[in-house]
Amino acid sequence: MSITPSSDYIIPKLKAETIVSLIKKGVRASGRGLEDFRELGIVTNYIPNADGSAFVKLGNTQVIAGVKLELGTPYPDTPNEGAIVVSAEFVPTASPLFEPGPPDENAIELARVIDRSLREIKAIDLGKLVLIPGKRVWVVWIDIYVLDHDGNLIDASSIATLAALLTARVPKAEVEGEEIRVDKSEYTGPLPMNRKVVTVTIGKIDKIMLVDPDIEEETVLDTKLVIAVSDDERIAGLQKSGMGALDKNEVLKMTELAMKKGKEIIEVVEKSIETSTREASAEQATRKLREDSEDTGMKGENEEETSQ
Repeated sequence: MSITPSSDYIIPKLKAETIVSLIKKGVRASGRGLEDFRELGIVTNYIPNADGSAFVKLGNTQVIAGVKLELGTPYPDTPNEGAIVVSAEFVPTASPLFEPGPPDENAIELARVIDRSLREIKAIDLGKLVLIPGKRVWVVWIDIYVLDHDGNLIDASSIATLAALLTARVPKAEVEGEEIRVDKSEYTGPLPMNRKVVTVTIGKIDKIMLVDPDIEEETVLDTKLVIAVSDDERIAGLQKSGMGALDKNEVLKMTELAMKKGKEIIEVVEKSIETSTREASAEQATRKLREDSEDTGMKGENEEETSQ
């Protein structure tokens, strides 16, 4: 069941004034610089039964993204491409403001921003996900679950989605005429990707801009702009919220900042995946050595018993 916010987060007026006052002085209550993200932790392959998954902790915001590939039919306007479906759910323990119910505009907005950031720039090579042209393709299901809400859900979800996609694998499928047999115990390779995309959320108070606002900072922002950027320095999407205005120079400055921070975040995701891959390989090698040692020991015992 989808879980959606019932109301806005509220903080005392005095605390809000203190947060704004500090930001205008170039500092933040958390001690971060205006252009600093909160501490970022990534765990890949978090869900064993998914084709790709990742757990992300951005400050105290926690999100899981799972990727599943299933057979489906292509969209009529793209018969020779696979499909993407993104959904988002906020679990009850994520915030005291969340209540059971159908997705409201917040959950829908999050899913749509992630969807557009991937779709418009063709981050996934959907042309390689066709099994029977015009009839059967792989559908990439991306499910996002917010576990703890402490602000900037979109960036946390975007990072988790990228990490999940980069670790996702395509199940083995054999096509015989109009029939397709899928063997999910085997994989043909990684999910084909054209680009790596993340979002960078930048808030504005008066003329001051700050990256990765936490939940308390979000309550005092005049406006914020979510900018999706790729590893080849392209803009994959923009999403503005809040009543405040942005002039041309501010948008250009925010875009430049997003490009810089997006590159840093993508590098963190790549290093996290490399580390996880090395650790998994080392664990597998250790397990094989242990099994070989046990087999050798058992063989020696059997030979000794035979000789006696």
